[in-house]
Amino acid sequence: MSEPTSNQQPIYKRVLLKLSGEALMGSQDYGIDPAVINRVASEIKEVIATGVQVGIVIGGGNIFRGAGLAQGGMDRVTGDHMGMLATVMNSLAMQDALTKINVKAVVMSALEMNQVCEQYVQKKAIEHLENGTVAIFAAGTGNPYFTTDSAGSLRAIEIKADVLMKATKVDGVYDADPVTNPDAKKFTTLTFDEVLKRKLQVMDTTAVVLCQEQKMPLRIFNLNTIGDLPKAVVDTSIGTSVVLGES
Repeated sequence: MSEPTSNQQPIYKRVLLKLSGEALMGSQDYGIDPAVINRVASEIKEVIATGVQVGIVIGGGNIFRGAGLAQGGMDRVTGDHMGMLATVMNSLAMQDALTKINVKAVVMSALEMNQVCEQYVQKKAIEHLENGTVAIFAAGTGNPYFTTDSAGSLRAIEIKADVLMKATKVDGVYDADPVTNPDAKKFTTLTFDEVLKRKLQVMDTTAVVLCQEQKMPLRIFNLNTIGDLPKAVVDTSIGTSVVLGES
């Protein structure tokens, strides 16, 4: 667990945390690494302790990815529906990890499955957040052909989050792949126009444009760096910020 952040004032009141399914795999090739999801849950608990309200969207790429299944010959709509179900599985796992450390959490699905979780309703989601419950939004947007990046953007806007925080495997946005290019330059701040013009791999284009149009700022940070999640809600130097206007 990272150093306590309770002595610092959070920058945000409400955040939407976008996690990739792959982030939950850890060093495994498939599925969920219990050590990783428990560590992430502990860091979310730290964020909650600062008074910040947290919504979460988790991808399903550690189990199924609809676009990849479609490339293998499966009907795209069927593949995307399977991917949505994978996000429900990940969301239930996160709910369980949070509940075990005494953090109230609820899974709200864009697909109706009342025996497993609640159905997503925007006003009910905000009510959960205001009551201090972590709201985990599953099943993407509920529609095929949309990624969980787009779902993250949409939910962030709907719940009136102050920022969409995307957790990745790198500590921000670079002008080249820092893994293969040691001279890659990290950006501290970017505009949405720069992200689109440079075709930087921040989120998919639909998600970026939606955030730009609705003036939803982004923060991109490294989930694998222990402590960066709670630090990012109190320290603007963590990761890369994507904002409107001049950078």
